[in-house]
Amino acid sequence: MSIVVVKDSDFEEKVLRNTSPVLVDFWASWCNPCKMAEPILEALSEEYKDKLIIVKLDVDQNPNQTQKYDVMSIPTTILFKEGGEVGRQIGFAGRKAYEDLLKKDLE
Repeated sequence: MSIVVVKDSDFEEKVLRNTSPVLVDFWASWCNPCKMAEPILEALSEEYKDKLIIVKLDVDQNPNQTQKYDVMSIPTTILFKEGGEVGRQIGFAGRKAYEDLLKKDLE
């Protein structure tokens, strides 16, 4: 499974109404830490494919959700379950930080 791209227009359908937990990566193409996170998130999307969906939302092209969830710096990843936020990682802190976020809320 690969990472899915979401937009303001389909965020509610693909994230909030999803029956699976969804990890949203708020990112931008000019953000170097975001680029460092991408291969890690790709690997995690494969490892957690039976438990989780990982999506990307470009903050420059999708200001509504970015503002709604108070994303002030990127990368920010927010884990949603049953339409609500259950965890957040601000900044790039490596693979272990993402794994800790997922393990705490998925197990």
